Amino acid sequence: MRITGTFLDEITHDIPSQNWGREEWAAEFDVMRQIGIDTVIIIRSGYREQAIFNSWVLREHRSMLPVRLNLAELFLDLAHRNGMKLFWGIYDPGDWTQNTAPALDLNRRFMTEVKEQFGSHPAFAGWYITFELSRNDPKQVELVLGAGRHAKELSPNLPTLISPYIAGIKAPNGEDYVPREQHEAEWSKVFARVREAIDIVAFQDGHVDYLELPEYLRTNLRLAREAGMTCWSNVESFDRDMPIKFPPADWRKLEFKIDAAREAGVAKLITFEFSHFLSPYSSYRSAHTLFKRYCERFGLRVELSGGPRD
Repeated sequence: MRITGTFLDEITHDIPSQNWGREEWAAEFDVMRQIGIDTVIIIRSGYREQAIFNSWVLREHRSMLPVRLNLAELFLDLAHRNGMKLFWGIYDPGDWTQNTAPALDLNRRFMTEVKEQFGSHPAFAGWYITFELSRNDPKQVELVLGAGRHAKELSPNLPTLISPYIAGIKAPNGEDYVPREQHEAEWSKVFARVREAIDIVAFQDGHVDYLELPEYLRTNLRLAREAGMTCWSNVESFDRDMPIKFPPADWRKLEFKIDAAREAGVAKLITFEFSHFLSPYSSYRSAHTLFKRYCERFGLRVELSGGPRD
């Protein structure tokens, strides 16, 4: 079982931009196609003052930086050219955990604008609800539900995807550790609430101890199936164990997580995030060798165009 989907993190939050243009992204999509990636997910189409296209809705909301390259059109066109499906990630205002109602109101208008401009593109295949849940926080759950419902109103036949994280021992921002039994109880309630508007869940796999991961994967898969949802795994290709944010993963750890997800029986493996941490064109040199190890494991032969490294 190989990784067949990746996030596209161009409006970056906590990793550096690689400053790619049309040529570099074309070479990147070509490599992704060659190794079997058939799904790309825009993790967020806007964050605070940045966006991947010039949105009138966002400009009315706040001052925005100008967009010189329309990455929305570029990503959709490259996905279509390479036979990939694209899930569209919505807008992150940066304060959604505290201001859930304004975030939902803004995204309803923003998603409508996106649908009008890009929804008819042949590669537009679903919606990614950008807000990353962890706990059964009622306001945050209602935000995800509301955004999912609006996605269904705009695109009744397209799937919706979320990628939550687990409040494990590596949870961010000093969050309290939640035992697996409590995680199971809370997420049973979350799924019961959002199941009407969310089709696919892909838990991030990096916030728990490696040796605990197989049991979490089995638990999450069972909960998703009970709720009638499809379960993928977000196999993180970066390392949370280092004192810096964030280097490419140790191959032995990535291989372990891929095998654990396969053995648990999830439907699909996606990653955060191929271009920075697993690509032969990444700005991280260790990503180039991680790509070699990955290709060796799965017997892949890839022809590089040379683009971003030249």
